[in-house]
Amino acid sequence: MEQQLQSLRGMVDLLPLATVQWQHLESRAREHFRRAWVGEIRTPLLEPTELFARGIGEATDVVGKEMYSFNDRGDRSCTLRPEGTAGVVRAVIQQGLLSQGPQKLWYSGPMFRYERPQAGRQRQFHQIGLEYLGFADPRSDAEAIALAWDLLEDLGLRGLSLQLNSLGNGEDRLRYRTALVAWLEQRVDQLDPDSQQRLLSNPLRILDSKNPATQALLVDAPSLGASLSTESRQRFEAVQAALGQLAIPYELNPRLVRGLDYYSHTAFEITSAELGAQATVCGGGRYDGLVQQLGGPDTPAIGWAIGMERLALLMASGSELKGAAPDVYLVSKGELAEPFALAVARQLRGAGLAVELDLSRAAFAKQLKRANRSSAPWAVLIGDGEAQSQQVLLKDLREGEEERLDRESLLRRLQGSALGG
Repeated sequence: MEQQLQSLRGMVDLLPLATVQWQHLESRAREHFRRAWVGEIRTPLLEPTELFARGIGEATDVVGKEMYSFNDRGDRSCTLRPEGTAGVVRAVIQQGLLSQGPQKLWYSGPMFRYERPQAGRQRQFHQIGLEYLGFADPRSDAEAIALAWDLLEDLGLRGLSLQLNSLGNGEDRLRYRTALVAWLEQRVDQLDPDSQQRLLSNPLRILDSKNPATQALLVDAPSLGASLSTESRQRFEAVQAALGQLAIPYELNPRLVRGLDYYSHTAFEITSAELGAQATVCGGGRYDGLVQQLGGPDTPAIGWAIGMERLALLMASGSELKGAAPDVYLVSKGELAEPFALAVARQLRGAGLAVELDLSRAAFAKQLKRANRSSAPWAVLIGDGEAQSQQVLLKDLREGEEERLDRESLLRRLQGSALGG
């Protein structure tokens, strides 16, 4: 007997009951985007490796350690997308969308990073993301954040916290980087090994360290806010004022830098205490230089992404959402009954009803047990006698009552029930 094959580590199957929950999350997101007049974009899972090296930054952990990259048969270096923004920006540039004016876009789908699997984060993980391209006004920051906040609240999540910071412009960050590196170099022996390595490659990421000793050391580090220009500070104050007008609570977090090189000005995360150490449900920020960096025109932009796995964990802990049930469970037994049941199921489905047709050929009693387990409100029973008379037996699985109907009467009865009649 051959060995049973298993999925790769960090690649998780999404089974039917879990898929019902995901479809609910996705449909709510789709509705929020529709109301805000945000268009959907779908980009390839596979992109040129250079897109992420240039866009995310070669010094980041994502590019340096976590990407799934390989050469294809044409000897081109390809990468399974580790995040969504770079691909959306590439598509917007390539397809000339910015010539039509500013763009409000959203996407969803799988991303891939080779990192240690953990609760709510796998090597294949899924995101829903928003990208506003061509908008510089601080109100666009507030609207983007409000869309994420409102979606999470609509899904019933409570105890959320919005963490907010400003990374300033390129000059601000360079000025701060210089001050931070000088301060850290005098204390390099107090840093954890990962932070010592980042000091050489990406020192701002040290602020994001999860090492308790490093975090304690950083309490006295130079503040990024002190390096902001007057213009950057005023912009950040305008974003805070807009969030205040929307009554969205926030906390200033001067250590929040996000993990990708393309961020500038506003950076934010929405967290949940229910997720433990990996608390971030949504993260994003402004990336005004990325479009130009990838070959497009100088374009302001802001975006965010919500992790579906983490969101599903929160929904599982705080939601009463259950798996869906069919409208009708169709039971049949007999040489004439079974083809007749197939036709009845098709007719009901064509009228918009969800019908599960039992194909087991088991005894009526066994099929009825499965009908009750399905949570369907109705069972339709068909034997050879019903098939000969072109009728069915409709059973109310909640009350136990039965009635014999022809096909048209059955359809009217079930449609009336589905409408609450």
